[in-house]
Amino acid sequence: MTERSSSEKSPVTVSDAVQHALAVTRRGCEELIPEADWLKKLQKSEASGQPLRIKLGLDPTAPDIHIGHTVVLNKMRQLQDLGHTVIFLIGDFTSLIGDPSGRNSTRPPLTPEQIQVNAETYYKQASLVLDPEKTEIRYNSEWSLPLGSMGMIQLAAKYTVARMMERNDFHDRFKAGTPISVHEFLYPLMQGYDSVALKSDLELGGTDQKFNLLMGRHLQAEYGQEPQCILTMPLLEGLDGVEKMSKSKGNYIGITEDANTMFAKVMSISDELMWRWYTLLSFKSEAEIEALKAAVAQGANPKDAKVALAKEITARFHSAAAAEAAVQDFINRSKGGVPDEIPEVALSGAPLGIGVLLKQANLAPSTSEANRLIDGGGVRVDGSTVSDKGLKLPAGTYVVQVGKRKFARVTLG
Repeated sequence: MTERSSSEKSPVTVSDAVQHALAVTRRGCEELIPEADWLKKLQKSEASGQPLRIKLGLDPTAPDIHIGHTVVLNKMRQLQDLGHTVIFLIGDFTSLIGDPSGRNSTRPPLTPEQIQVNAETYYKQASLVLDPEKTEIRYNSEWSLPLGSMGMIQLAAKYTVARMMERNDFHDRFKAGTPISVHEFLYPLMQGYDSVALKSDLELGGTDQKFNLLMGRHLQAEYGQEPQCILTMPLLEGLDGVEKMSKSKGNYIGITEDANTMFAKVMSISDELMWRWYTLLSFKSEAEIEALKAAVAQGANPKDAKVALAKEITARFHSAAAAEAAVQDFINRSKGGVPDEIPEVALSGAPLGIGVLLKQANLAPSTSEANRLIDGGGVRVDGSTVSDKGLKLPAGTYVVQVGKRKFARVTLG
């Protein structure tokens, strides 16, 4: 009896559960490297009943995160719901180095006190997406500090300068004659060593982190471990649908913003961008999203689909009740109505010029900006559009509106 060749062997059967897990992993991702290895890990996990270890590392470089940061957190939650172990890694040690990814100059390192404050806020905010009871929280100072100088040198011996210079930002800066400090080489090494310490099976990150993620795979092999797979997620476009979401560009939604503002900002995005946000931010299944697309293609109002998305996102970071209230607030504002709750402001100096009033009521940053808003027809007093920049309001109480979302009830004395 002759043995069949490998090409004649029966193909390995992939269970429905593993196929589903692979589809969940792929959804919205940029790259899954290598997909064949991830499939094997999923099959091994199913056979052994041992959950896979899935890692996401974030450096607490700012006190708040926006919904663009939650793209990878959403993916973590999807994999967490499949029963795998999620590790939320806070880079308190790597923050002291500073990650040069995508920058042509180094980012100033934070103080330990700043890192601690930001780390606590990061986890609190991430817990709005992840299931905190099923999330392993780790700090990379646990294993990075004990390395010491000798351990750091031994780690550095496991990678070459030539390979390090293949990284795009290092290559471009070297070619342009922009200084590169030696400590910057340590950042990807330390991030990669995190994967060794945690024995991760999969590491997630943005597309700008690909080099660092591959470093983890390389170092795991150097330390005799089964290399992790890598899942990169795209950078989310902001409200403008063009630039990536960024606080500095003003096209973001902070996850700590009030419910009404969050809902209204989601409603402001284009219909085209809405579907991308559905893929990357919604927990609806792909089948549900396709059904919504089909309904719109057959004549349904895309605004209804956008309302559903805005409610889902708002409810995630607030509550279902707050999301419902935000819907009504949005309807009131769209009709020119006044929201139920608006800031109360008391000012003195009546009669007061409208430009000064807008500035003092924090409805405009300056009187010149207030005048620009008036010229653009964006200012209303008690429902009437203001066209006269010289308008002076006598003593009394007024509902003042700037644009679609800024209101104040001003009592002038």
